[in-house]
Amino acid sequence: MANHISAKKRIRSNDKKRLRNRYYARTMRNSLRSFRNIENKSEATEKIPEMTSMIDKLVKRGIIHKNKAANLKSKIARKVNTMA
Repeated sequence: MANHISAKKRIRSNDKKRLRNRYYARTMRNSLRSFRNIENKSEATEKIPEMTSMIDKLVKRGIIHKNKAANLKSKIARKVNTMA
């Protein structure tokens, strides 16, 4: 258990940050799941900028790694390009 005031504050702030990061990561995963279920190409092309900006914001906040973001954006672009 923490003995110093600053250590106790650090524990509190880490818990808040962890919960916030989990919320943003879960929101991204849910939106990716719904994006992958889209069958219409025109609808998917309209959603791509929204998805890429969401992923880029998570990278900027440090929630996901930039290489993971690049992989995710590449996968959704490939999915849209292969749609008929």
